[in-house]
Amino acid sequence: MPGKFIVIEGLEGAGKSSAVALVKSCIEAAGHQLVCTREPGGTPMAEAIRDCVKQQWQETVTIEAELLLMYAARVQLLENVIRPALSQNKWVLGDRHDLSSRAYQGGGRQIDDSLIENLRAISLKGFTPDLTLYLDVDPAIGLERARGRGELDRIEQSGLAFFQRTRDKYLQLAAADTSIKVIDAMQPMEQVHQQIKQTLDAFLS
Repeated sequence: MPGKFIVIEGLEGAGKSSAVALVKSCIEAAGHQLVCTREPGGTPMAEAIRDCVKQQWQETVTIEAELLLMYAARVQLLENVIRPALSQNKWVLGDRHDLSSRAYQGGGRQIDDSLIENLRAISLKGFTPDLTLYLDVDPAIGLERARGRGELDRIEQSGLAFFQRTRDKYLQLAAADTSIKVIDAMQPMEQVHQQIKQTLDAFLS
């Protein structure tokens, strides 16, 4: 069976880490070789960009700089890890991908969609995941969960209104793309995982 690219998406506190672990176990149990990635990050250069994006700076980080850094990291990961793995019929599981930029920078930062589409065309050249699981959570609940994990990074400190806009954009994009499946991440974890398994089973079959 050809390699597939599956992505886990969601706001802070949506439960992506546990979802990644669950999907990883399901894919490996089905007998597929799997490569796991995260964004921004996943290669030495992309990890350095991740540190650059997330830390606080003694200067204004423009929304354009943030967007360009995200796509710089993404294209490094795509060309050095994701495409080579898929060409070897390995499966790839991503903790975030392009949908994050469309939601966070497009929705949250309110960058014009046409600018993002131009960057997508240059860097991704039409590449898209086979399946995206979007874990939907109320931003107030998600941020409270994130605070419980420790100090928030620069993007996590962007404020509730930012994350509300980001969630709205996620849902808008999911409604327009049948490859994006919305998972209710405000359910008890057992039910969340059951919904993920059902969605994944349908995809694998």
